[in-house]
Amino acid sequence: MRILVVEDEPLLAQTVAAGLRAEAMAVDVAGTGADALERLAVHDYDVVVLDRDLPGVHGDEVCRRLTRAGAPCRILMLTAARSLDDTVAGFGLGADDYLAKPFRFPELIARVRALGRRGPNGRPAVLEAAGVRLDPHLRAVTRDGREIRLTRKEFAVLELLLAAQGGAVSAEHLLEKAWDEHADPFTKAVRITIHWLRRKLGEPAVIHTEAGVGYRLADR
Repeated sequence: MRILVVEDEPLLAQTVAAGLRAEAMAVDVAGTGADALERLAVHDYDVVVLDRDLPGVHGDEVCRRLTRAGAPCRILMLTAARSLDDTVAGFGLGADDYLAKPFRFPELIARVRALGRRGPNGRPAVLEAAGVRLDPHLRAVTRDGREIRLTRKEFAVLELLLAAQGGAVSAEHLLEKAWDEHADPFTKAVRITIHWLRRKLGEPAVIHTEAGVGYRLADR
């Protein structure tokens, strides 16, 4: 899952980004509303964690523009304003969820994951196929009951393959969703991650290469 954190307080922005990355999410950070809109025009985000009180282009305006454009990403609005009127106003702008500062980090993680499941490519809380079971909340993976330890990128790639429900996923899509904006488009990172996933998941192989298309997770 790819997340954009829009927050003008650098320490808070980096803290939130680090916490989301620890949950195997790919995260980009924008410090202003204008910066956020530039990134949103280029990248396909699943969830935008949007501070409401941004300098320059206000968070409200960012939310309005995304809603007007029919952007598929879900918006979690953050604000220091805690009144009911502020919450209602946030939803009226098109936000999908609203969280007042200060917040507890486990709640932020839970809300981001819930929004990811409600996106256009929504997914169940627990993903299962071909004997592989992945629980994003517990960061747990098993195959036929056997626990499998994965790195964050391996976990993110496997989650995308499982979410495709047997469909092929291109290397470009995996790079877009599991890595951040600093990823080299010519990197071999996807191929290497798939190699290690196959080794850790064991035999018989469940990740198959579709020539010219990408990768598919399914029994054969």
